[in-house]
Amino acid sequence: MPSVNKVILMGNLGRDPEVRFMPNGDAVCNFSIATTDSWKDKAGERQEKTEWHNIVMYRRLAEIAGEYLKKGRPVYLEGRLQTRKWQTKEGQDRYTTEIIADSMQMLGGRDGAPAQDSQPSPKPETKDEFDQTPSRNSQTTPSSGNSFDEFEDDIPF
Repeated sequence: MPSVNKVILMGNLGRDPEVRFMPNGDAVCNFSIATTDSWKDKAGERQEKTEWHNIVMYRRLAEIAGEYLKKGRPVYLEGRLQTRKWQTKEGQDRYTTEIIADSMQMLGGRDGAPAQDSQPSPKPETKDEFDQTPSRNSQTTPSSGNSFDEFEDDIPF
């Protein structure tokens, strides 16, 4: 029978990502995110419960996370659960369950600030790496159809 090991999380970083490199040169990034559930109990009081999740990323995604993610920033992740066995210095066996993330979407505005939908900010004349809208003075030529080959993607992830 087939099985599925899929995790989808949306939460806030609890600490800045820590990036290290393996002997083969691949990057490994570790950080934690918090997800919070809220509900009203029988007495009508608002209750909250926060869960902490350990995240691991590899290769290019790890490098991107280390460069752009910061503590408190909201992020959407997809990945899988993995449990590792390790030993303490005293020789005791320990187990750690982590999310091995294979997809990430940074949420909110720049520096983790929420996006402002109510008041549009004036757009600068120069484009940055996160702005994918065409510039005002760019020339567009009609094409025979929409093709992925004509689409320029400068997003690093």
